[in-house]
Amino acid sequence: MISYVESPLMDELLKGAEGIKKPIPGTLVDGTVISVSKNKALIDIDGISTGIITGHEAYDSTGTIKNIKSGDEVSAYVLEEENEDGLVVLSLRKASQEKTWNKFVDAYENSKVVEIVPNEANKGGLLFNVDGIKGFIPVSQLAPLHYPRVDGADSNEILNRLQKLIGTPLKVKILTLDQEGGKLILSEKAAEEIQREEAFEKLEIGQKIKGKISGIVKFGIFVTFDGLEGLVHISEIAWGHVKDPHDYGKMGEEVDVLVIGKEKDKISLSMKRLVPDPWIEATKKYKVGTVIEGKINRITPFGAFVKLNDEINGLIHVSEVSEEEISDASEVLKVGEKIKAKIISIDSEEHRVALSIKALNEKEESSEEVKEEKEEEKEEKEE
Repeated sequence: MISYVESPLMDELLKGAEGIKKPIPGTLVDGTVISVSKNKALIDIDGISTGIITGHEAYDSTGTIKNIKSGDEVSAYVLEEENEDGLVVLSLRKASQEKTWNKFVDAYENSKVVEIVPNEANKGGLLFNVDGIKGFIPVSQLAPLHYPRVDGADSNEILNRLQKLIGTPLKVKILTLDQEGGKLILSEKAAEEIQREEAFEKLEIGQKIKGKISGIVKFGIFVTFDGLEGLVHISEIAWGHVKDPHDYGKMGEEVDVLVIGKEKDKISLSMKRLVPDPWIEATKKYKVGTVIEGKINRITPFGAFVKLNDEINGLIHVSEVSEEEISDASEVLKVGEKIKAKIISIDSEEHRVALSIKALNEKEESSEEVKEEKEEEKEEKEE
């Protein structure tokens, strides 16, 4: 029979052992790295127990296992109090997930903006996955710069635009948070809302600004700046006739624009008003009665347009094409044809130059009549 003799030293050791707290599964612990290999690490926890991190539990979203070395301090999640080897089973992956989730919860509860990087896209929006936490940004919640404006709402082109955003850091606000399912619904648009409101209030009509083209559609060009977005309507792109807005810019290209209107959340912009109005010079150069020579660049049922210079077209109305009555200018004229015509009116305010081929012919005919009259007078005198 073995008996133990009580002593003050033994009492102290027993009291100390009672105060030792073992790592509790489901909590985070801090420890010091003892050794580390490719996918395994041993961690000293308060000099009392040793933890082990192995397999997929060694890989978190920040790649901690690749950067730590002996002596470094790390935070890990306790999976098991003890395995068959007497080691505390730990996880870097779960620790990162826990910290990330806590960051999202804090952002959600306090309306903070966080930054995420999408790693997948579908036709409905962008997705990301960080340590098992899944998030989704619907297309409708993207900021103006990233919103995929596509003529005809072509779903394949929308997906193509969204895929280009994969890997791009985005600042977002959390709209809904499902802690049990580990899922988030996010909004880039909401993250910019406060900034947009402040910028919109400061915006003044007549202000020149620099922005980026965020969308090009058949009716104009969208431009973003300071979290805001405005539209350069097709009629405000250039002074001359604009057939296709795509000819005047590319997605993401920087462009100077002038603010010409703001109402509620709509901003009207102009590109053409930043350059001199060529019609002012036109009224000096072109006069009623002047005969011009130009090339026909467009034909419509009501007439033909003649290019006078890079910015100005003149219109030959169908009734001014020929003395003979015609219903369509294309019956007589064709695109690319060089013609002579007479200016019969100029309206600088409405930016219109009216031309006439018929009037030119009338001039020629009147000249012939005068010539004939003179010859007749000459013959009478000789008689």
